[in-house]
Amino acid sequence: MKLLHIDSSVLGPHSVSRQVSAAITDRLAKANPGLETTYRDLTATPLAHLSGSHLAVAQGAAPDAALQPDLAAGSAVLEEFLAADIVVIGAPMYNFTIPSQLKAWIDRILVAGKTFKYGDKGAEGLAGSKRVIVAISRGGFYGADMPTAAGEHLETYLRWVFGFIGVTNLEFIAADGIMMGPELREKAVAGALQAATDLHAA
Repeated sequence: MKLLHIDSSVLGPHSVSRQVSAAITDRLAKANPGLETTYRDLTATPLAHLSGSHLAVAQGAAPDAALQPDLAAGSAVLEEFLAADIVVIGAPMYNFTIPSQLKAWIDRILVAGKTFKYGDKGAEGLAGSKRVIVAISRGGFYGADMPTAAGEHLETYLRWVFGFIGVTNLEFIAADGIMMGPELREKAVAGALQAATDLHAA
């Protein structure tokens, strides 16, 4: 079994999402001896954002030599994702949505013919066999009954993205209110870490 661990926070050791994603990965590794883990830090080794040149190559144009290393990097992250049985993602909320580094990664794994396809009935996801667990951290509270709910474009976006490519085994562990004061931060982190410890292993 293969696990792909992705982190996207720019805060390094101060990151809550990194702390929780590491706890999730540790829980799964201990529960599944022989689990093969691949780690990718999207901040330490960022992917370029898509450009017109990328889209031209996708439409059959010959790639410029300068673009070749980036195309190779994109192919590598796609193959990592396709090979993984479990994907663990650390995803903090930045300005109400995902970090741009994570968006660049998503742009490389949402590929027609690889993770989804179009047919007579529209789009069909091809990645439905995967388990995806997302560790999210948010500075405030964005529950459905909160006035801030309309500004939540982190979990809602990721639910849509992974649902689009067919993932139905999708789980979120959230640390909310981490910027609302030390006590709320401590409570949120402790709750998220406990949820990681209690995570269903299989």
